[in-house]
Amino acid sequence: MNKASKPNTASVFEIDESSMRANSVDRVSSLLTSLLVLVGLAVAMLGLLFFLRMASSHAEVIQLEPERISGRGDNAPGFERDFDPPTPDEVEQLNEPAMESTLQMVSEAINNISDVMESLESANSSANGRGDNRQAGPEGEGDDLVPRHERWDLKFQARDKRGYAIQLDFFKIEIGAYGGTSPNVDYVSNLASQPVKRTGSPKADKRLYFLSITEGVLKQYDKQFLQSAGVNLGSRPPIKFIPPETEELLAQAEARYFKEKRSPNIRIAEIAKTVFECRPAAVGKGFEFVVVDQRYRNAGKK
Repeated sequence: MNKASKPNTASVFEIDESSMRANSVDRVSSLLTSLLVLVGLAVAMLGLLFFLRMASSHAEVIQLEPERISGRGDNAPGFERDFDPPTPDEVEQLNEPAMESTLQMVSEAINNISDVMESLESANSSANGRGDNRQAGPEGEGDDLVPRHERWDLKFQARDKRGYAIQLDFFKIEIGAYGGTSPNVDYVSNLASQPVKRTGSPKADKRLYFLSITEGVLKQYDKQFLQSAGVNLGSRPPIKFIPPETEELLAQAEARYFKEKRSPNIRIAEIAKTVFECRPAAVGKGFEFVVVDQRYRNAGKK
């Protein structure tokens, strides 16, 4: 009996290597998946940076002491100070003396007539009013510091007149003119669209203001804002009136810059000049004032 031959099993275990090779569809699919992962990571990083920037945009609010500026009040302007009121001792000396004292004073006056004349001359010269050399403002001595209207310098970076007007409107800054034959101040607001004119008393306006003295493009724009609203300028220079909320923003920016660059103990009296620049806001819409330079009264002190 013949033995059955063994089946050939080699063909059963043969592997088709071509089926294990990555085809073009798999390669494209893998590439797209990788790109999606990278894009997702990039979006996540940008979102994280955005939220971190939003969190840091809430700047620290610094408690600032009110700046007390010396002023002459109702005293007349001049180059000296008004006389101090007499002390109780001085008032007592002005009282009418007794008879014995009077005779003694007359005798001394006769013997020292030259001294008496000299004292009379000095008394007459000291009685001449020479006004008060303090600046206009509530009467008082104030602190030893450079006032804000002299210390601050506001710069606006704008491509054209409308861009400049949008910045002023954003901070609610009015352009005004004062002096000449008019006793009132002419104000103009809403500069970017239809300028609105109003008139007010200078004594009722307690806002910080800056005179546009330096000739330049922005000063010409200020004049055009006033003239377009029907304000007769003449020789009157344009004035920028700063609202209290904008003034506080400037004060906070100044103090933070001092704290970062100069000292954690904020001393406004050391500042001689702070230069601000109006720029587009780093976060959100609108604008912000950024300190670009700050100079100090004691330059050698660090």
